[in-house]
Amino acid sequence: MESLYRVLVALLSFSCLAAGLAAERSASPRASNKPDFIRVSQNGHSFVCAGSGAPFKPWGFNYDHDRSDRLLEDYWVAEWNTVVSDFKEMKELGANTVRIHLQLGKFMKGVDEPDQEALRQLARVVALAQTTGLYLDITGLGCYKKQDVPKWYNELTEGPRWDVQSRFWAAVAKTCSQSPAIFCYDLMNEPVVTEDKQSRDWTPGAFGDRYFVQRLTLDFAGRTQEQIAKAWVDKMVAAIRQHDHRRLLTIGAIPWALTWPNAKPLFYSKAVSKNLDFVSVHFYPKSGEVNKALTALGVYNIGKPMVIEEMFPLSCSVAELDQFIDGSKPMVSGWIGFYWGKTIEEYRREKGSIADAMAAGWLEYFAKKTPEMAQ
Repeated sequence: MESLYRVLVALLSFSCLAAGLAAERSASPRASNKPDFIRVSQNGHSFVCAGSGAPFKPWGFNYDHDRSDRLLEDYWVAEWNTVVSDFKEMKELGANTVRIHLQLGKFMKGVDEPDQEALRQLARVVALAQTTGLYLDITGLGCYKKQDVPKWYNELTEGPRWDVQSRFWAAVAKTCSQSPAIFCYDLMNEPVVTEDKQSRDWTPGAFGDRYFVQRLTLDFAGRTQEQIAKAWVDKMVAAIRQHDHRRLLTIGAIPWALTWPNAKPLFYSKAVSKNLDFVSVHFYPKSGEVNKALTALGVYNIGKPMVIEEMFPLSCSVAELDQFIDGSKPMVSGWIGFYWGKTIEEYRREKGSIADAMAAGWLEYFAKKTPEMAQ
């Protein structure tokens, strides 16, 4: 997930903002703080509220680190008020969806022992989201910080590693199953199916000090990529469905078609995606290449709802990102950018780096775009 790396490393000093915009500008599908469960529409191309049938378009932020580049789990207990404040700011900006990232090492004490304290804190975040009027995209199995990955976990072979991952998801699903504030579970951020029989590195490619890409296997053992991906997806889905039968499931995928135009989706191939409810892809259009990005996006238009789960004007202008968003509307049902705990006013007042100015511009754009996206 070189894409997210570039965002995080290029904008380390960031955290996204919350300006004093009226809550009525929120794109939330309902004004109530009691959200409805979300499901796929009958035509299979968008999302609706399960009870009312009202359309729902995810519009929000990745809340993956704070202004000091700390991951959520590094401060969500000791600095709970910061989390509360950040959720309020994201809501005021117009978000209806927040994507949070959970590291496996923070939730599993051993191969078969979930960390109950971490699960209780997750439940606290879920309750906060519900009272704030936000939906959560819960992305799991992260190994972003090397020091947070238990040695015992990295030493496991494929089968036992998958078992631990399935126990993680069973524990998370059990914790969250009763709340309508969960939009979806994202099984893993940007998994890849490649071999590494020699080094046995489950997280290839260090980007800065973070590891965003994760292998599902180290050895194909005579299997195809599709067979491996399908077996893994089906195992994670089965673990979740033990406790939660209503939640939407997805995988945040690298859009390889943006790099190689002839690339075909792996996780969103017909066989592998059978038990996934919608498509999630991560796009950072380059300046002058908006049409190229839209063409690549079309590769993932497989007849299921699609969400651009990561986006940011990192390599293009805000105006070009706006062109990309508008151009994607015939195919896409949701858009999620980034927020890092810093308001527009703070960015402007501190008059920091060019990156700070980019972040402020992005947040101002997000707030102005919200009424249009709420329609």
